[in-house]
Amino acid sequence: MIIGMVLVCPARAQTWLGGEVRLPDPVSFANRMEMGDVAQAKAWLDAGMAPDFMGSRIGSGLMIAAWEGNIPLMRLFLSRGANLGLSNANGETALALAAWRGQLEAVQWLVERGAPVNAPPRQWSPLHYAVFGGHAAVVDYLMARGADIDARSTNGSSVLMMAVYEGHEALARQLIERGARRDVRNDWGDGALEWAMRNNNLGIARLVGDPESYQQALNQPKEHWGTLQRSLFQSRELEALLAARKQLEERQMSTLEIDRQIAAERVRIARQQVERPVAPRATALEISASRQRPDEQSVRVVGQEGKKSFKVPPATYFGKPKMPPKAPVKNY
Repeated sequence: MIIGMVLVCPARAQTWLGGEVRLPDPVSFANRMEMGDVAQAKAWLDAGMAPDFMGSRIGSGLMIAAWEGNIPLMRLFLSRGANLGLSNANGETALALAAWRGQLEAVQWLVERGAPVNAPPRQWSPLHYAVFGGHAAVVDYLMARGADIDARSTNGSSVLMMAVYEGHEALARQLIERGARRDVRNDWGDGALEWAMRNNNLGIARLVGDPESYQQALNQPKEHWGTLQRSLFQSRELEALLAARKQLEERQMSTLEIDRQIAAERVRIARQQVERPVAPRATALEISASRQRPDEQSVRVVGQEGKKSFKVPPATYFGKPKMPPKAPVKNY
């Protein structure tokens, strides 16, 4: 006797194999698809679930399958009409997610079936993600299929800057040899050289900077560059997941499901860190004063290189208004 599956979330149902199939909520959908349950996906689709139904974490079934490198699951969703160019809430397509994970076979499968290799302007591209993840084989394949080597992300960062950000020197060299621009700056005014110096990676700094700019960079004190926020910065969620994984290991239980959750959380953190401005570089406060001309005192705040400094007028420096002179006392 075959018993149909019944999920907790009530939804439109349809008879399947003698039982009732209820359409999933985003959480249960994400859980089952990340586990690679092709049979359950087919049952839901047969019961009327939209082929681009979005899960609670990674995205649609096609996106989850691409993230996991699960080609049978990708094949199922595509055969039911899934959109190859669809993006999740973070602007990530199935191809971008497969590229980030280094799922070369999944990347090839998607591209061969028409997945867009390039993203719209000022969006994260699959090549950004492949370079960020350090997956040289995926980078080679995407570039052979026409990926834009100078694509810009949502904050204007280039593909080369992603290689620098993660310290992938071999990929940075490969991109430069293929013609990647080294002079791109993002919306925060940073470029590849700044990121290399901020991470104290002089080998990459030498690659991305011309001899003159590299020497000038070396002459700057370390404090000038600020601190680079790396992509694997912790979050409370990630700490909790890692602690739970450790307990599972101690009990000799499977960590497959929690490993998927950890990977997804690290993707979220990585995007958050790259898209926020890094810690500001050191600034200086210049004060000019003269005993002979006290009214001409001023304060000058010198900002980051390339940013305009500003001069605070004498009447308002340090935030204290200068009081007008008192009227002379007259003795009648």
